[in-house]
Amino acid sequence: MESKLTGTVALVTGASSGIGAATARRLAEDGASVALVARRKDRLEDVAAEIDKAGGTALVVEADITDRAQAEAAVQQTVERFGRLDILVNNAGLMLLGPVVGADAAEWERMIAVNVNGLLYTTRATLPHLLSAAEEGPRRVADIVNISSIAGRVAWNGYGVYNLTKFGVNGFTESLRQEITRRHVRVGVLEPGGVDTELGSHNKPEVRNEMIDPFFEQTEVLAPEDIADGVAYMVTRHTAIGELWIMPTDQA
Repeated sequence: MESKLTGTVALVTGASSGIGAATARRLAEDGASVALVARRKDRLEDVAAEIDKAGGTALVVEADITDRAQAEAAVQQTVERFGRLDILVNNAGLMLLGPVVGADAAEWERMIAVNVNGLLYTTRATLPHLLSAAEEGPRRVADIVNISSIAGRVAWNGYGVYNLTKFGVNGFTESLRQEITRRHVRVGVLEPGGVDTELGSHNKPEVRNEMIDPFFEQTEVLAPEDIADGVAYMVTRHTAIGELWIMPTDQA
């Protein structure tokens, strides 16, 4: 029996670890050929080896999607290898927390580059291929899933610019959904709560001590596979799912 995504091709950004790696593995398990896009080639090769060992198909694409040329080249490399593109998962993200007063503006620029610009560049490059896939089959539908955050729905002290980027992702997703979903490219946003990934590890020690470590000590956080399940659910339904938020029970 064919798997749910047999014959399709997915591109996952930030696929070298955490939610991105788990999502790539899950989509491959469901039958998709998967392009793994991130900067850390060695980590991508490890994920690709896991997928290959399980009987799936993966392509390693080393790219920094904050560079528009590299984002476009990653999409082109995927289409050249597999001949089509059916699913885009914009997962790459950066979370640097702390007060706005006295903040390091370079951290803001890094977050905006990854969370906003990278998502925009990759989406723009994939749209012609996704629209084509929706017209030609095999499913006669294509999907964009943007990984946002519960911080795209609720603002907190110390999350200022991260909130800005994720509220922006949510707004962009809804606008694009209204533009192209009737052309059978479904666009949805997935908003995780706390997940056990390395997302918080990029923060300064004082931020980790004051804001991140206490949360993880007090909350039974999700596994990356929980979010991958959500992505798989969104892209394998016969319906369009515009928004899905997945929370630890004791955070909801």
